[in-house]
Amino acid sequence: MPSRRTVLAATAGVAASLAISGTAHANDKKLHSLISRMTLEEKVGQLFVMRVYGHSATAPDQTDIDANLKEIGVRTAAEMIARYRVGGIIYFTWAHNTRDPHQIADLSNGIQHASLRQPRGLPVLVSTDQEHGIVCRVGEPATLFPGAMAIGAGGARKDARTLGRIAGQELRAIGIRQNYSPVADVNVNPANPVIGVRSFGSEADAVAGLVAAEVAGYQGGGVAATAKHFPGHGDTAVDSHYGFPVITHTRELWEKLDAVPFRAAIRAGIDSIMTAHIQFPALDDSGDPATLSHPILTGILRGELGYDGVVVTDSLGMEGVRTKYGDDRVPVLALKAGVDQLLNPPSLDVAWNAVLKAVQDGELTEARLDESILRILRLKARLGLFEEPYVSHSGVTRTVGTPAHLAAADGIAERTTTLLVNERRLLPLNRRTHRKLLVVGADPASPSGTTGPPTGVLAAALTELGFTATALPTGTAPSAATVARAVAAAQDADAVIVGTYNITAAQKTLVEQLVATGRPVVAVAIRNPYDVAQLPAVPAYLAAYSWTDVELRAAARVIAGEAAPFGKLPVPVQRADDPAKVLYPVGYGLSYGR
Repeated sequence: MPSRRTVLAATAGVAASLAISGTAHANDKKLHSLISRMTLEEKVGQLFVMRVYGHSATAPDQTDIDANLKEIGVRTAAEMIARYRVGGIIYFTWAHNTRDPHQIADLSNGIQHASLRQPRGLPVLVSTDQEHGIVCRVGEPATLFPGAMAIGAGGARKDARTLGRIAGQELRAIGIRQNYSPVADVNVNPANPVIGVRSFGSEADAVAGLVAAEVAGYQGGGVAATAKHFPGHGDTAVDSHYGFPVITHTRELWEKLDAVPFRAAIRAGIDSIMTAHIQFPALDDSGDPATLSHPILTGILRGELGYDGVVVTDSLGMEGVRTKYGDDRVPVLALKAGVDQLLNPPSLDVAWNAVLKAVQDGELTEARLDESILRILRLKARLGLFEEPYVSHSGVTRTVGTPAHLAAADGIAERTTTLLVNERRLLPLNRRTHRKLLVVGADPASPSGTTGPPTGVLAAALTELGFTATALPTGTAPSAATVARAVAAAQDADAVIVGTYNITAAQKTLVEQLVATGRPVVAVAIRNPYDVAQLPAVPAYLAAYSWTDVELRAAARVIAGEAAPFGKLPVPVQRADDPAKVLYPVGYGLSYGR
C-alpha cells in the first residue's frame, strides 16, 4: 500500500494544505486549482458513483470478473477507475463487496490506490446503504442497530445520535466515508411498499428530531450522512424500484409534512441529500421525476431551502427514473436539474459518454460540471480523504464490532420493543409455567449480515433466557399442511411464539388456528406493526419492527421479562374493518407496570 507521502504527491501536492479547518469553503481556491488541471473526461468521471463486483479491487473471483465484463466492460474495480475515473464507488452485499470488515478495508485501500496512482489521481468517495434494520450492506461482526421505525418507537434522540456515531466510526474504519442514511421520509401510508419501517414514523416533527440526531452522530463519527429521499417518499403505494410513484400532496401539506425532516437535516449540516424517483405535481407539474426536476432540486432544495451540499441521485437503474427518458438522457437531465453525483447507472459506458457528449455539444457547460465537482471535492476534503485515504487493519480491530458497541446496540434495542396487546397479563412469560415454547412464523430472507432465520434467532434467544424453545419455520405464506404441522406441534408446547411479516391471509389462518388450540399465543410483528389489526383474538402482541438479530433478541428479553417494553408506536395502526378509524394511535404502548 502506498505511503502517506506517496498519496500527497499523487494529489499534486495539495493534500497537506487541504487539512480541514472547520470552514466549509476554506479550501475552495486549492480545489479550484485541482479542477482546472482535470481533463474533461476526468471531470465527467468524478460525477459518477458506480457499483463494481468483487471482494478485491484487483483480484476478484472469476464470477465477479464475468459480471463486471458483462455489465461494465471491465474486469475489476481498478480497471473501471482507470477507464472512467469515477469519483465514487458504492458497495453492495450482492456484488460481493462486503464479506467481512478486514476484507472491506482491503477493498477500500485497493480502490484508493488504483485511483491515486492515475495521472492527477483523486481519492474515491466510497459509499453504501447502511440504514440499519432491514437495509444493511455491512453485516456481522460489525455492529448492527435497530432500524429507523424501531428508533422512532424508542423516541430517544440520544439513541439516534449514538447509533450514528458508532455506525459512522465503524464505516470509516473500513474505508466507507459516505452513508446513504438516514431516511427522512415521513411514512404516512401503511401500504407503502418501499419505505415503511425504514422511516422513523408518521409525525413530521418526531422524524425531524431523529433525523437531525442521526446526522449529527454519523458526521461526528467521520462519515457523510445522506438524507433521503427528497422531496419525500413517505406517501406512496408504488415502489420506485419497479414503478413511477405519484405523490398527491399539496404544496401546503408538503411544507407541513415532507419538508420538515429535510429542513432539520439541512440545519444539522447534512453532507448530502438523495433524490427520489417520484412525481410530485404540486412541486413540478411537468411529469418528470424529482431526480430530473430543476424546479424541485434547484428551485426548492437549493433556492428555498438554501442547501449547498452534495445532491446524489437514487440509483439510476430504478424504474422510477427510467420510465420517461432513455438511459442516455437521464444523467444529462439530472445534472441540468441540479444533481452532483450520478449513482449506479445501468450502463456506465452509456451514461458517461452521454454526459461527455452533452458538454461537447454545448447542452451542458464545463462550468456546470465544475460546480458539482467542487461540491464533491469539498466533501472529500471535509472527510479527510486527501490526507488519509487509507485505513488500517489495526483500526478495524480496534473499532468494528467491539463489546462496547454491541452492548450499546442491545441497550438501544431494548428501548424500542412495543407491547400492543397483553390480555390477562400473559407477558412476561413465566419460565415455570411456560417453559416449553414453540416458535413459528414467517422466515423472510435474513437482512444482510444477520444470522437468521428469525424463528431460529428467537428460539435460541429464548433458550438462553431459560426456556426450552423449538423453532418451526412456517414461511410468509404457509400451506394448509404447514399450518397443520404447526398446530400439531403446539399441542406439546406450554406457549407459542409466532412471527408475522406484513401479514397475509395464510399467516392469519396460521395464527387463528394456533389461538384455537387453547395454548397461549404471543405474536411478534417482525416488520410492519400494522399486522396487529388483523389478529384481534391474539392475547399478546409485540412490535419488533424488523427481523434483525438485535431486535429479535430484545423482543425475546421482553417476552422473558428480562427487559420492560418501553417502545411507543411511532405510526398509527388503523382498524382492519374500517381503515378510517384508528385502532392504536401514535404514542400507544403498554408496559409491565414497573
